Amino acid sequence: MDFDPKRPIYDQLLSLFRREILSGRWPKGTQIPAVRSLAQEYKVNANTVQRALSELEREGLSFTQRTSGRFVTLDEKLLAKQRQSAIEEAFAAFLSDLEDLQIPHSEALKILTKELDGGSN
Repeated sequence: MDFDPKRPIYDQLLSLFRREILSGRWPKGTQIPAVRSLAQEYKVNANTVQRALSELEREGLSFTQRTSGRFVTLDEKLLAKQRQSAIEEAFAAFLSDLEDLQIPHSEALKILTKELDGGSN
C-alpha cells in the first residue's frame, strides 16, 4: 500500500480497516488479523497498527476478547449506520469533484449510468 505522506499512517490504516468491515470483506463477528500480521502486510510499525485498531474499537466497529483477539462487531445497526455514513461521504466528495470540474449534472448522470452498466455504450 502506498501511504499519503500528508496523512498519518494510522489514520490511513483506520480508513482501510473500516472499509474492510463496511464492505463485508471482514464480516461481522469474524476475527481481525493480528497486529503483527497486519504490520507485516502493510510494512508498518506494529504500534501504528495497534493505534488504528484501538480507534476502530473505540468507534465500536470491533471488540477484544482477552485470550482470543479482536473481532468485528456483531452490532448490525451500527454497521448499517456506519455504512450509510460512508456512502454519503463518498457521494459528497464525488459531487464536490463534479462541481470543481464544472460538469453538468446531466452529463455526470450519463457517465455514471454508463459506468454502472459496465462501461458499455
